[in-house]
Order: sequence, then structure tokens, then C-alpha cells
Amino acid sequence: MSGAGLNNDLIKGFSMQFYSIRRTFILPLGLLLLLSLSLFAVVIGQGQPKAKAIILGVMILPVFGLYIESFFRRVGISDEGVTVFKPFRHKNLNFADITEVETIQVKKRAFLTISSQEDFLILSNAYADFPGMVQALLAKVPAGSITDETAKMAEAPPVKSSDIISCWLAVILMSIILVLQFV
Repeated sequence: MSGAGLNNDLIKGFSMQFYSIRRTFILPLGLLLLLSLSLFAVVIGQGQPKAKAIILGVMILPVFGLYIESFFRRVGISDEGVTVFKPFRHKNLNFADITEVETIQVKKRAFLTISSQEDFLILSNAYADFPGMVQALLAKVPAGSITDETAKMAEAPPVKSSDIISCWLAVILMSIILVLQFV
């Protein structure tokens, strides 16, 4: 049996809704990474000072890490629980074990903290269809575990776009710096 057939057999009858980080953030972040790597190659290729290459290399590492983490991060909601998938790991909470669902909101940034006696998950509004994810979660967790703040936030979940704008500005800045290397 092929690997794909095995995976299909394992998940057959297993229904899970998936939510991923907004592609409107992943796209400029990927472009920023690509432009940064291009600038790094140009700096090395032009024989510019090693300190410049080292600083640029150190700056690329967190962008690369954020890109990989954001690209592969998923939240899966099934009838049994919620699972957060990250590169090389995942974390699951069964709905029956959830004791509290809290909200922390700072301006347009919102975080859901889902707690059990032994573990917790934190989800942000960086996910695509965050309102749908909140509704799917709150429909399945024990009603007594939802705080008043969370119920109020769920009525009109905030949508944050400043991270996307910042990323596009960084792409523009990196493009200008890259072009200036040839002028």
C-alpha cells in the first residue's frame, strides 16, 4: 500500500476543520525572505565587508524561522478536540478536558487561551477565518468554560492587518536596498 493510501485510510471517517495562518501574511513574508537571501548572495558575490554579510545572515535567521513556523502552522478542530500542528510537533486538547477559554485582546490583536487542568493552547487572530475558528471552537467546548470576555469577543472577532502592512513595508525597503546594491 502506498504512503498516500495509508494516510487516507487513517483519516477516513475522521472529520477535522483546518485553519492556517493567513496567506496574506505568508506571501509578503516569503518575499521578504527571498529578497533577504538575494541581498545576502549579492553582498557575498560583490565581496562586500564580512561584517555586513554576518549582520544580514543573523537578520535572515528569525525571518526564516518565522516563515517556516507560519507556513506549516495549522489548527485542526474535530468533534473530539482541538489540535495545533507546528513543524515537527503538535499539541492536542480534548474538548471534554477543557476547563477555561479566555481572551486577551490588545487593540486589534486577540489571543484565545484554551486551558485544561494539565495543558493549554494559545491561538491568535493571525489565522485565516479567525471568526469561523472562534465559532467552531466555542460551539464544541463546555459552555461553562467560556469566559464573558471570550463570549463578547466572539460576537465580533477583531481582524488585524498591521502585521501584513509591516511585512509589505519591509519587502519594499528590502527591494530598495537590493536595487541600490547595483547602482
